[in-house]
Amino acid sequence: MLIGQEITVLGGGIGGFAAATALAARGAKVTVLEQAPEIGEVGAGLQISPNGVAVLDALGLGATARARSMASRAVVLADGPSGREVVRMDLAGLRPGKDFLLFHRADLLGLLEEAARAAGVQVETGAQVTRVDLGPQSTLIEIEGQGSREAGFVVGADGLHSLLRVALNGVRKPFFTGQVAWRALVPAEGGEPVEARVWMGPGRHLVHYPLRGGSIVNIVAVEERAAWADEGWHHRDDPDNLRTAFAGFARPVRDLLARVDKVHLWGLHRHPVADQWHKGRAAILGDAAHPTLPFMAQGAVMALEDAWVLADALGVAGIDEGPALYQARRRHRVVNVIEAANGNARNYHYANPLLRALGHTALRLANRAAPDRVLGRFDWIYDHDVTRA
Repeated sequence: MLIGQEITVLGGGIGGFAAATALAARGAKVTVLEQAPEIGEVGAGLQISPNGVAVLDALGLGATARARSMASRAVVLADGPSGREVVRMDLAGLRPGKDFLLFHRADLLGLLEEAARAAGVQVETGAQVTRVDLGPQSTLIEIEGQGSREAGFVVGADGLHSLLRVALNGVRKPFFTGQVAWRALVPAEGGEPVEARVWMGPGRHLVHYPLRGGSIVNIVAVEERAAWADEGWHHRDDPDNLRTAFAGFARPVRDLLARVDKVHLWGLHRHPVADQWHKGRAAILGDAAHPTLPFMAQGAVMALEDAWVLADALGVAGIDEGPALYQARRRHRVVNVIEAANGNARNYHYANPLLRALGHTALRLANRAAPDRVLGRFDWIYDHDVTRA
């Protein structure tokens, strides 16, 4: 159904390159327009759970993905102030054969870009799209300094500030959640366990895990606060602000944060899931359709799932009927995943010491009684394979 169809993807991110590769594999002639002057070393750590790894496998990238990442062995929840371990979820033991991969974002992006180019995708960098006009048979795209061009089908993988999302849904302002997040990378000391450790505390939590063969450690720290902060994770902040926010946490956390010399801060804003994901010959995916807060590590994974399902739906039903099939297959799932992420934020941030103690005790007892059950609460996320659905 897609052989020879010309498709333009707005955005050279994870979802954009994954979609481009999947579409090109089905015979489409794909062009990716990326506003940055080059696809570079941007971002920090990502956790790609088995549902995302399934897409990488289906794209033929599984072996390379595993070679360029680290396979997490466990997820550990600990009480931040006391340092006491609450629950250890042994991923290797409880989910044999199910890989939870730890990537530097640039490494995953580089892998997907290579795959797209190998599939014949044309990549244009420095292409700042300034306007999108939807038509029944084509879309007019205006590029700064280049004028306008007509595109037969357009995929909006252009993130939080997607022009195509606005064209489909109008402007809907997000609201500040009352939470901010810091992101930092620090050199590893050596011997860090290959696991994601979550330190939970009153009104805040911190996650860290190793990357790139254990040479660096990725840190994401979240704090509830009334003071508003800008959206987007490229804003620099003073590392002392991060250290002050977690001064009441146990020594391992304080020692880790003592090594931070550069940190970025962003405000967490909640965007509604778009009502309309498609119109005419255009569709949106990833953050353009459903921005996701970082409490289930599913933002990049949902973009990978979207990319596969969109390409599959267009391949099965064509560019006229396929977009409706794509939205029908995806919207309900991402709404549920986003709600699960929001619930995690609440559970990590117990402010009342008694409630925190009760919650942690309940987790310990549940894990002792049935170790598989605590992790199993999210099997509906991790075990879902869109490539076989």
